[in-house]
Amino acid sequence: MQAELGRVPRVSVVIPAYNNGRDIAATVRSILAQDYLDFELVIADHSSGDDTAAVIASFADDPRVRVLEPTPAGGGAQANWNRVSQHARGELIKLVCGDDLLAPQALRMQVAAFDANPSAVFVASRRDLVDAGGKQLLKARGLAGLSGCIPGREAALASILAGTNIFGEPCCVMLRRDALEQAGWWDARFPYLIDQASYSNVMIQGDMVALPEVLASFRISASQWSVRLMRQQSEQAIAFHESFAREHPGLATSAQLRRGNLKARVMAWARRLAYMWLRRRM
Repeated sequence: MQAELGRVPRVSVVIPAYNNGRDIAATVRSILAQDYLDFELVIADHSSGDDTAAVIASFADDPRVRVLEPTPAGGGAQANWNRVSQHARGELIKLVCGDDLLAPQALRMQVAAFDANPSAVFVASRRDLVDAGGKQLLKARGLAGLSGCIPGREAALASILAGTNIFGEPCCVMLRRDALEQAGWWDARFPYLIDQASYSNVMIQGDMVALPEVLASFRISASQWSVRLMRQQSEQAIAFHESFAREHPGLATSAQLRRGNLKARVMAWARRLAYMWLRRRM
């Protein structure tokens, strides 16, 4: 069923755009090409310094698209992520950053997972990693072996034990809007983990479903990874582990936290080496 004008759609796809002028048209087209039709697309530019706003405006005549006034500068990613999410009208919400891509069946398959698992508050799929030109660099990454419907507490703990965000970027996931609202929207206390922390705050409220299919492509830039950033991310991951465990007593033992914290340091180094290798490929 296609969403009718004035009717509340089942799904809201939201794009918090920022300096995505080169890529955002491809991102929007991948969303509008979905084979699931009952959705709206909400976009807000975060006062970009390039032509992002102009590119977004070119899609404003599509009845599925709502272009918000630009979000004022400042506030980090959280400001625009929260803004577009709070404007979402759908029961289910999917945030897609302004340079990522969805497979045509992404919405249909993730909605079907919610329909098949009424206790689920969160659905995640695997994704490909692509370069600036859209060339595939790594295929079918994510989820660390999770499959099917899993208690959210177990899934959140699995990510802590892995020392990294095993669920992928927001383009890989779909959430119940009311669960995200109940969690206090996007959690930026640990900025490099805004996605994992927010997912965990949602998953603690119910079950998650892990889909083995590749339903998104995440565009990467190896130039983003310096030793300083690597250290900051590992430090924030450890701080998040400790904070989340305190907020949810019984979730993790002291030994599990030590294991997850050590793994966070190891994974930060591994990610740094991987990005150095990818930089050579790109």
